[in-house]
Amino acid sequence: MNATPVNLRKRVAIGAVTGLAVVGGLVGISAYASPVAEAEPVNAVAVADVQESAVTSANTLTNEAAQAVLEAAQAKADELEQRVTVTIVDRNGNMIAMVKGDGAGPQSPDSAERKAYTAVSWNQPTSALAKNVNGNGPSIADIPGTLFLAGGVPVTVDGAPVAGIGVGGAPSGDIDEEIANAGLAALAELDD
Repeated sequence: MNATPVNLRKRVAIGAVTGLAVVGGLVGISAYASPVAEAEPVNAVAVADVQESAVTSANTLTNEAAQAVLEAAQAKADELEQRVTVTIVDRNGNMIAMVKGDGAGPQSPDSAERKAYTAVSWNQPTSALAKNVNGNGPSIADIPGTLFLAGGVPVTVDGAPVAGIGVGGAPSGDIDEEIANAGLAALAELDD
C-alpha cells in the first residue's frame, strides 16, 4: 500500500519536529551537565566551652509529666462530654505536647495553644487575665499569639512559670479551664 503524498508529508513533518525536540533536549541536558566549580574549603570554627556563669538553665516538664497532663485533661473532657484539644507549651511558648480529642473543632488546636502561651507568658490563668482586658485603646490582648479567654493555666515551680496548659473547644471557657485544671492536678499526683 502506497502512502499518499499528504500522509507522507505529515509523517516527515512529525519526524522532523520529533527530531528537533530530541536534539533540543540533548543540548539542554548537556548545558545542565556542565562541570561545577569546586567549592572553597570551609575553615573550621573553634568551639570553646563557655563558663557556667554565662548560661542559665530552665525547668521543663518531662515527657511522662506531659503525658499525664494530656491524659487527665482528656479524661475530664470525656467525663464532661466535651470535645476539646489540650496543648502544653514550655516557658518560651513552644508547643511540647498536644492531643486533639475525637470530634474537637478545627479551631480548637489554635485556641488551646494560644491560651497555653498566654497563661505561661503572664503566669496567670487566662480567666483572670480576661477580666483585665477592656477599654477602647491598645491592650495586652493585641500581642500576637495571645488569647484572653478562660481555658489556660500556668504550670509553676517555686512560683516561676515553666509551662502552660491550654484547652480549647468547649462551649464555655469555664469548662475549658476546668479541664485544664484537671491536667494541672495530675502533675501534683506525680510527686506522690
